[in-house]
Amino acid sequence: MLTRSDIRKLLTARGPAQEELFAEARHLREKHFGGSAVLRGVIEITNVCRVNCVYCPMRRDNTAQNERYFMTADDILERAIEIRAAGIDVILLQGGETPRNLTALEDAIPRIRALYEGRVEVLLNLGNMRRGQYERLRELGATSYILKHETSDPVLHEQLRQEPLHERLRCLRDLLDLGYRVGTGIISSLPGQTVDSIVDDIELAASLGVHMCSVSPFVPAPNTPLELSPAGSNDLALNALACLRLHRPGLLIPSVSALEKTSSGGQTKGLAAGANVMTINFTGDTNRKRYLIYGKDRYVVRKQHAESLLQAAGLRSRGSVFLDEEAPVAASGTRRAL
Repeated sequence: MLTRSDIRKLLTARGPAQEELFAEARHLREKHFGGSAVLRGVIEITNVCRVNCVYCPMRRDNTAQNERYFMTADDILERAIEIRAAGIDVILLQGGETPRNLTALEDAIPRIRALYEGRVEVLLNLGNMRRGQYERLRELGATSYILKHETSDPVLHEQLRQEPLHERLRCLRDLLDLGYRVGTGIISSLPGQTVDSIVDDIELAASLGVHMCSVSPFVPAPNTPLELSPAGSNDLALNALACLRLHRPGLLIPSVSALEKTSSGGQTKGLAAGANVMTINFTGDTNRKRYLIYGKDRYVVRKQHAESLLQAAGLRSRGSVFLDEEAPVAASGTRRAL
């Protein structure tokens, strides 16, 4: 594992030093995962959120002006059928943080599992919930959960997300305790963020014992308090990604669409820096335009784009790394740990 001094130095690497960093990250990815990368299919189930993050166009204060939508369980299953037909066995259900998601989820998750005859990773990215709600979704067949801490600086976190960091960490620990495969995530180049804060982010991911972690460069979005702030540095995000690979070689690390949004070819560079996950968008056209994660002008990853990038990087696509680690679903729907 890297020391704090190592990470700080590597985050600022450029030129030959950066190339050497990326080469070592690719070597460790190959050692732990072979020449493969995971494909996920994402369905964005709602654009409504109760949280008021100052960098997000779907923040609570924008709810009235946005064209809101909620997908039903039938809608979700229709998209899941498309993902299965594409040969993908990781279904990511992502959306704004709202309890109105729960009814559709409780209906959709068992139906997705039945569609795949149990051989599917149901990955959720739906924000903070009570422990009992996470437990209920786990019993119904959800297997993984992404909950990005964004920044580990408690003051900056509360300024940007309008909620305390300790509550986010409580949720992450609940998810791990309940047996989920858990992912977190970092936004780099946030206004007010320091390099030492990003070092803290990387060390936090390691200390939590999560299974996945992303790094996204900050993207200033329209209709937010930070819309006039400078865009994040892709070099810093890529270096943080590579540091994650060196610090925790067994992590699943996506090459996120924000890298492509901020710089043409950014996702290719993400793979070159050690990433081993690509997420393909299966949200319907109408709802995709309403899901304003970076505003209306965002980069949408299609299957052909993801596969061509993997091929160019010398990587083959693969399914979930977690399915063979999971115990069979019991008759009640509860998973028992191995």
